[in-house]
Amino acid sequence: MLLRLPTSVPEARQCLADGAVPIGGATLVWATWQRDGFPEVAVSLRKVPEANVVGRQTLGGAVLLHRIDATVPDVLRLAAATIGTGAVRRTATVGGNIVGSTLRCLLPPALALDARATVLEPDGVREADLAEVVAKRPVLLTLRWRTPLASAYRKLPAAPGGEPPLVVASALHAEDGEGRRLRVAVRDGYDVLTGTTRCGTGAEDTLEALRDTALGDLPATAWEAVRPQVTGLLEGSGRN
Repeated sequence: MLLRLPTSVPEARQCLADGAVPIGGATLVWATWQRDGFPEVAVSLRKVPEANVVGRQTLGGAVLLHRIDATVPDVLRLAAATIGTGAVRRTATVGGNIVGSTLRCLLPPALALDARATVLEPDGVREADLAEVVAKRPVLLTLRWRTPLASAYRKLPAAPGGEPPLVVASALHAEDGEGRRLRVAVRDGYDVLTGTTRCGTGAEDTLEALRDTALGDLPATAWEAVRPQVTGLLEGSGRN
């Protein structure tokens, strides 16, 4: 297998146009390639600057999980720290987790941040929403979002070999004027549900409004995790 390492977006685009197979840390595909055969040519974005940025409002698709630090909102940093082992986090990438993984542990935080994706295709670069990224699995170049007022993340314990652990991610956003908007994303099994509402006069009002969104379909056990996170976020110190 020939691995190509472009140093610019145009060069990476040409690699895709030439038929190179995208590869990140290969943590999700190596075993399959060993079984079914390796591609003739692969391409990695690890030397493309746009794909490696870690900023307050931007995260590159080629960023290794262990590099995600306090520069980004808490909801992303905390999520990345819970993925796999230290060895996995030093190899796996943001794009591989969101696009290639079945668990997609970074997807709920990205949805809570109302993030948009920039994707790389053989004919160029364009913006896409996360639903399209999950469905069509393009090459993720970057994620972008507006800095939230505060954010929170929790992954519940789960039995080995059982259902994926419940994940709750939330972010508090400033609305035009003086209002606030809350976005909550929950991974229940392999499904991710998202709810958005303007904040009410208190936590109970906001929680009641969330029940009128897609999150209303969550089981009671999931709401037991949503409730304290939302309450804590609304009443917290405003960290992001």
